[in-house]
Amino acid sequence: MNPTANRTRPQAMVDKDPRWALLVARDRAGDDRFYYAVTTTGVYCRPSCPARLPRPEHVQFHETCGEAEQAGFRPCKRCQPNQPSLAEKQAEKITKICRLIETSEESPDLEQLASHAGLSPFHFHRVFKSLTGSTPRAYAAAHRAAQIRAELGGSDTITQAIFSAGYSSNARFYEESDSLLGMTPTNYRNGGANTAIRFAIGESSLGSILVAASTRGVCAISLGDDPEKLAREFQDRFPLAQLIGGDAEFEDWVAKVVGYVDNPAIGLNLPLDIRGTAFQQRVWQALRDIPIGSTATYTEVAKRIGAPKSARAVARACATNVLAIAIPCHRVVRTDGSLSGYRWGVERKRALLKKEGWK
Repeated sequence: MNPTANRTRPQAMVDKDPRWALLVARDRAGDDRFYYAVTTTGVYCRPSCPARLPRPEHVQFHETCGEAEQAGFRPCKRCQPNQPSLAEKQAEKITKICRLIETSEESPDLEQLASHAGLSPFHFHRVFKSLTGSTPRAYAAAHRAAQIRAELGGSDTITQAIFSAGYSSNARFYEESDSLLGMTPTNYRNGGANTAIRFAIGESSLGSILVAASTRGVCAISLGDDPEKLAREFQDRFPLAQLIGGDAEFEDWVAKVVGYVDNPAIGLNLPLDIRGTAFQQRVWQALRDIPIGSTATYTEVAKRIGAPKSARAVARACATNVLAIAIPCHRVVRTDGSLSGYRWGVERKRALLKKEGWK
């Protein structure tokens, strides 16, 4: 088949196609989303191919390599579009490194990890952060934090849990335990025993609101239709914690949260007890920086925290947020502007945005 026969497209049609802009910019964001073929050469390429830019009237777009080859085009020898892309190869390497970190008794240092990946330490650090949204050190710390929580629930002793989670000494763990658990390991293991948490439930135009606070500040804000269900879910997290009804000062905090839901312009100036991994903390701070009445996409948030390829990780961080409205994950939308899943219901997300003046 002659790929140049009857395959030209009017320049105006190509110029209006959003894929043309990605091709002109040599944007890697288009790689593996589509391919372009040049009718005068019979070759198809990735959008990021460094070959000379073809004239738009000689360009065809294809969604897959198979489609381009079926149309009679052959793969470019320079960008090799029918082979795994650089991004895919890097993702595969970083996935293996993540498994290495997770299975190592002692966290490997940067040089060791870079050597396993076949990259220089500087380049490896940059690629790892770009793909995972965190540094190798922060990733190891987050994994170890998850391990210690799991181990505290199943090990015979706290010491056994500490070493099973990969800590080299008790002292090292206890330096980090408060920021990881929010309480002593003994109290965490015992379901929050000996830990005092104030909580109360108020009513707003969006339903019931549970507000809870530790000695550091508000640690949970939950929305729902059933106040008893909200209370049960919170109690299940710390079944042995000393849950205290709100005093006058705390009732004032609850009133401020309820008032903020119905009138976001007043602001919410309360102390917050925010706990999470380094990456989650970065995401949540970025969410708090989104102005009232505005939204951002998951990809935009990822770029703002310096991890442009971690949109999915941003979505996971939004899903684990326990401080509704205080950390405004409702202001994050899909790339097309539509509303995606929200921990407390998409309709509440829509209502919150509407109250903030979003259109």
